[in-house]
Amino acid sequence: MFQKIANILSIVSFVLVSSVIGGGYFGYKYVTSEQFQNKMMNKVLGGVSRMMPKVLDEGLPKMVQPSMDIPDGFGI
Repeated sequence: MFQKIANILSIVSFVLVSSVIGGGYFGYKYVTSEQFQNKMMNKVLGGVSRMMPKVLDEGLPKMVQPSMDIPDGFGI
């Protein structure tokens, strides 16, 4: 009886380990594929392009100060 239980647990363990290794392999292949990279790039650029007009309108100052003069020989 114990031998049957041990054999069943051994088979179940083998199936679980094989599925984890297989899932990890195919997941890695998918994440490193060109198709996945293109999909993520399109999502990122789509989000950035929607945010940019708001950021540019709200974030840029109306007026800037002139640049500061640096004396000759300073730090050189």
